[in-house]
Amino acid sequence: MTPVTNATRSGPDPQVVKQAISWALRLRNNRANVRLHAQCELWREAHHDHELAWQRVQALQQELSGQLSAVPGAHAALENSAQGLGRRQALKLLSGVVLVGSAAWISRDLTGWQRWTSDLATATGERRSVQLPDGTRLQLNTGSAVDVDFNVQQRLITLVRGEILVTCGAVSSVPLWVKTRHGVFEGIDGKFNVRQDSDCTRLSVVSGNVAIHSPHAAGGLSTHVHAGERYLVRQNQVIPAPPADMDSGAWADGLIVTRGMRLADFLAEVGRYRHGYLGCSADIADLRLSGVFRLEDTDALLAVLTRTLPVQVRYRTRWWVSLDRMA
Repeated sequence: MTPVTNATRSGPDPQVVKQAISWALRLRNNRANVRLHAQCELWREAHHDHELAWQRVQALQQELSGQLSAVPGAHAALENSAQGLGRRQALKLLSGVVLVGSAAWISRDLTGWQRWTSDLATATGERRSVQLPDGTRLQLNTGSAVDVDFNVQQRLITLVRGEILVTCGAVSSVPLWVKTRHGVFEGIDGKFNVRQDSDCTRLSVVSGNVAIHSPHAAGGLSTHVHAGERYLVRQNQVIPAPPADMDSGAWADGLIVTRGMRLADFLAEVGRYRHGYLGCSADIADLRLSGVFRLEDTDALLAVLTRTLPVQVRYRTRWWVSLDRMA
């Protein structure tokens, strides 16, 4: 059985976003070129995704300009640098600024847009808990967005981005579905965590049972996952997840709980709860740490690391933080 669903709402392809950035740069450096403006209009009108990407680039440019205005001389320096470069180099510069701390601009820095278009969403660093009409408890982690479609035919939660913790009961004859771009998950009286990454969806079952319905699973069969089990679901496979170095559901309590986790991986996780870049030098990336860390103040969390590991925290700006080996 498969869920009834409308067409999935998704963002434009990253290549389209790059095209929008390229158009923005060309127009920025050729403001009086009427023909170029007309060509851009034709490109925007050619496809819905073109206009969507254009609007997002414009919105992010405005936000970036507002942030740079707080740094004396920063906006002028960026402007002069962009004008002094060729179009390809300028595209890389703008992309680098827009993509600070992220390999996929569209999947990380557009939380605001998805807050406008999704039924439920959270900003970076925000967590939210709601109770759905049937009594199902839905918790959203940082930077997450979902669409909810409950009616007499179905109970469907579409995870647009991010991570959710679902607690459901067997109170309805209508199945509860959670859909991601990698598969469909059927909740069966229990509690389970679903996290959608760029290349896979991660499922962790806390209690009860969950059935994974993947269109690409061998023979079209479903995989039943029991309490304490974890699975990775990709476009072409459903496999047990490797041993965990982090408690997948601790975020619901405002915590990160680690067990021998690489420092680089830990910082990537903490980075989900704050804006900007957070990373470390290569020589300390493989340091391991175990412990319980609170998420409400990530700066305080980073300060704790200096007392447990031979590292120091460097703030270049509020949005650019790196860890280096202690001198």
